[in-house]
Amino acid sequence: MPELPEVQTIVSGLETVLPRLKIKDVWSDLSKIWIFEEKDGKLTKTTANTTKYKKELENKKIISVERKGKNIFIHLANNLTILIHQKMTGHLLYGKWEFKKNEKHKWVSKIKGPLIDDPNNRFIHVVFHLSNGYQLALCDMRKFAKVMIGPSNKINELKEIKEIGPDPFDKDFSLKKILAIFKGKKGKIKISLMDQKNIAGIGNIYADEILWKAGIHPTKNVSSLKKDEFKKIYQSIKPVLQKALKMRGSSYVDYRDAFGYEGKYQKMHYAYQMTGTKCQKKDGGIIKKIKVNGRGTHFCPVHQKP
Repeated sequence: MPELPEVQTIVSGLETVLPRLKIKDVWSDLSKIWIFEEKDGKLTKTTANTTKYKKELENKKIISVERKGKNIFIHLANNLTILIHQKMTGHLLYGKWEFKKNEKHKWVSKIKGPLIDDPNNRFIHVVFHLSNGYQLALCDMRKFAKVMIGPSNKINELKEIKEIGPDPFDKDFSLKKILAIFKGKKGKIKISLMDQKNIAGIGNIYADEILWKAGIHPTKNVSSLKKDEFKKIYQSIKPVLQKALKMRGSSYVDYRDAFGYEGKYQKMHYAYQMTGTKCQKKDGGIIKKIKVNGRGTHFCPVHQKP
């Protein structure tokens, strides 16, 4: 699943091309596209067919693109926002495609390079036709991605958005905030780091990388961690995410940036998917893989002791 560095890389890419363009048409083969709206003082969510969705978006100008946790907000004129959560295998692509009825993958790129050559960019299920002749496409092999539209001034009131914890790149993200977040909580530290209600944007990849850097075993209980251990975690979060962001994310499997290119941080992993390799802290450890709450988890048994 794309995490903070991957989602931010896509958002930053789209910010360079989308603002001021208009959405002219929409195509989708997804069974569920959601609309949220306020009725009788309450936010309600309903599924919409492509015709209704198209009517809502037609000729709307794109104002900006924003990230909230792992969610992408595409803000439009007239108080309307498209919310996209890419889930397991989704990624947004900007390019030019043509629809070919008899092809297995109906949308075929007209642009040479990764959009046509990389098989991970073939699974297109939503296409927004733009006023400059380009398209914004949602590519999602497993079709788990969520697409939703509704009023911009209400989007932060959606339960799944309202409950998102502080962002590691917030100005006030601090050790004090980390200590407050985890005070009185129990459970394995890796799972707690991945809980979006605690901290926004961290998933399986970067939880492993952060704990490796901090020297904390992933199964340690939050309640057993001392202040200096939380400090090490805090001091590891931003550097790991910043480095991954600089390398445009990790393309371990499906993730691609907004123009179809792979990220490069997977070539620099210290723990995630490094099973059997020598620990890069040169402590004699060999990276080991275990399951933590069903998630593949990688750590060094020498400097990350239970």
